[in-house]
Amino acid sequence: MPIPTAHPAPSGHPSPAAARTVERAVATPAGRIEAEPRPTRAGVERPHTISVVVPVYRGERTIAALVAELRRFTALSRTPGGVPYVIAEIVLVHDDGPDRSDVVIQRLQRAHPEVRVIWLSRNFGQDAATIAGMSVAAGDWIVTMDEDGQHDPAGIGAFLDTALSERADLVYSKPVNTRPHGLLRNVTSRGAKLVLATLFAFPASTRFESYRLIRGDIGRQLAEVASNGAYLDVALTWVVGRVAQQPVTLRAEGRQESGYNYRRLFSLFWKMVLCSGTRGLRVVSMLGVTLALAGLVIAACVVYKVLTTEHWAPEGWASMIVVLLLCSGAILFSLGMIAEYLGVALHILVGKPLFLTVRTPTPRHGGTGEPNAGSAAGEH
Repeated sequence: MPIPTAHPAPSGHPSPAAARTVERAVATPAGRIEAEPRPTRAGVERPHTISVVVPVYRGERTIAALVAELRRFTALSRTPGGVPYVIAEIVLVHDDGPDRSDVVIQRLQRAHPEVRVIWLSRNFGQDAATIAGMSVAAGDWIVTMDEDGQHDPAGIGAFLDTALSERADLVYSKPVNTRPHGLLRNVTSRGAKLVLATLFAFPASTRFESYRLIRGDIGRQLAEVASNGAYLDVALTWVVGRVAQQPVTLRAEGRQESGYNYRRLFSLFWKMVLCSGTRGLRVVSMLGVTLALAGLVIAACVVYKVLTTEHWAPEGWASMIVVLLLCSGAILFSLGMIAEYLGVALHILVGKPLFLTVRTPTPRHGGTGEPNAGSAAGEH
């Protein structure tokens, strides 16, 4: 039977990766006793470790205050439900913005050992910066949040409670107040999500938020396979089965100007549409089938009229309509079929994986295998 061995903890903050394993002594075939790492149970043998990823574009005036708030939870904390957790690292991803964010980030990195910094060679956008941060995050869980201070770090514990009680690998924030943006931007943002949910048959888009909690194993592996053109929230739908939402109250942004203009917002929307695959083009296929069926119905009516009515001949417009409907229907259906093949290539290009593996099953409250009352039943 393996014998657990104790090791003194090094001074300072242990790395999140080291916190996830302990060594145990095992006998080799040659009779030697060697140390073998084994995973420890988060929430039972140690607190849950959380990596916070913050893409920074124009955070000169806001990022220092956000880091100060996050550092309050780098000591052992407990969620509202009593679950122990600790923010093990704060990953700041500098997205080569136009202000002096780099100077502030360097100062924070020198002052605080919990702060890790990723420097991007140019401005790649919020999604790419977030994925870059996820690729190096080492915690059991990854929290992504904005730089502008509208996301309250005090809500991270409630996110973790929701993930454990509902056995969710991904928890999105669900704002309960009006977003701190202009009316036009709020309306267009909401409208874009509704278009994706209805016209493009992508209902998950209504939940997408930048303040989210992701299971660490899934976030890291997804970051490794995601390629250019991948939209993070769409990519998460590829590999996450259980998704929950946590109500939050958004705070006012710590700066007057938003980092987004309408051109960039439309660019993000279009990227989401393309990354969602062939759902939109399937609408084209269905339209083609509908037009072709309409042409067949009109043709059947004309033939029936000719056979049952003496001295009746169809006028030229009837045959033209039939031909137009049948031909246009066939063309649109063919385009839809071609799109299905292109969709397979698209998913390969953006890095959609066939599968992902994780180190352990989805965590539960207390780290046991028995579900708590109120936890969601697993699906098979």
